[in-house]
Amino acid sequence: MAIKLIRPFQGSSSATGDVWGLQATGASTSGFSGEGVVPAILDTGIDPTHPAFAGVDLEEEDFTGQGNGDVLGHGTHCAGTVFGRDVNGLRIGVARGIKKALIGKVLDNSGSGDTQTLEDGVSWALRRGANIISMSLGFDFPGMVKSWIDDGWPADLAASNALESYRVNLRVLDAVMSLTKPRGGIHGGTLVVAASGNESKREQHPNWRIAASLPAASDEVIAVAAVGRRGEGFVVSDFSNSAALLSGPGVDVISAKTGGGLDTLSGTSMACPHVAGLAALWWEATRRGGRIPTAINVRSALIGSARREGFAGSDAEADIGQGLATAP
Repeated sequence: MAIKLIRPFQGSSSATGDVWGLQATGASTSGFSGEGVVPAILDTGIDPTHPAFAGVDLEEEDFTGQGNGDVLGHGTHCAGTVFGRDVNGLRIGVARGIKKALIGKVLDNSGSGDTQTLEDGVSWALRRGANIISMSLGFDFPGMVKSWIDDGWPADLAASNALESYRVNLRVLDAVMSLTKPRGGIHGGTLVVAASGNESKREQHPNWRIAASLPAASDEVIAVAAVGRRGEGFVVSDFSNSAALLSGPGVDVISAKTGGGLDTLSGTSMACPHVAGLAALWWEATRRGGRIPTAINVRSALIGSARREGFAGSDAEADIGQGLATAP
C-alpha cells in the first residue's frame, strides 16, 4: 500500500520567533537534553548542511532510490524539532543534547513511498540501535480507493479491495512493530512515535473527524494529535485526527528549512517530533535516575506526565488523548 508524508500547512508568519511549543511542554526549562539517546527520523531525508545540525553525527540511508537529501523540506523540519541546534539565536530543538541521529529516507522527492520502504526503514533503524523512531507519514487508503475507481471499478468493490489491502498491511506493520519491544538484558526496545494525520475537518463541523491512520494506529506506536493555542490555553487543531494517545504542539511550529533558515509549519507532522524529542528527554532522565531506560517505562512516563489542564472543555480524550506531552 502507498504511504505519503502527512503534508503540513503553512504556519502564520506572525508566529516567527515564538517557539511556544518548547515553553508549553516544559522542554525549554528541563534539566535534560537527550544526551546519549539515538533517534531515527523516517521521512523525506534531511539537509545535512543546515546549521541546526552542526556537530550532529547524521547517519543517512536512502530507501527510495532517489538518493539522500531532502528536496521537500519535511524531514528537515521534523528533525529540527527533535534535536536541532539554535538558529540565529533561536532555540528550535527539544533535545539539543542528541549527538547522533539516524535519517531514513522512506519517502521520495514527491513525498511518496510504500509499505516496503517503510518496513525497510524501520528494520534498518532497529539494526542501527535507534532508541526512538519518529514518523510523520501515513498509509494512503483514500488514494488507493480513488485509484481503483479511476480504473473503472465500482466504488463498493474499490473500497472493499482497499480495505483488504489495509488489513494485510496492518498485520505486516504490527509484526514489524513487535520487533521494537524490549528483548531482555540491556536492550530496552525502541519507542515509536507517529503523526495521527491531518484529514479531519472540525472547522466545517465539530463531528467531522476521522481516527488516526496507519502507522499511528498500529500496536506499540504512540499516535500524536496536534494542538494549538487558544488565549492562554490549548485547543485541538481542526485538522488533527482523533484516537491519538498523546498531543504535541502542532500549530505555527518554527524549525529548520531546507537550504538554510527557518520555516513555520502546522500539522500533526509537527506535533509528532515534539513528542519524539520529549521521549529522548525522558530516556535520559530514566537513565540518570539509575534505571535502565526501556520503551515501556519511557512510554509510561510520557503518559503519566501529560497535562490536561489548560484545554478547552470540548477537548475530549478522543481528540487530545491523555493530554499534552511534557518534559521531565
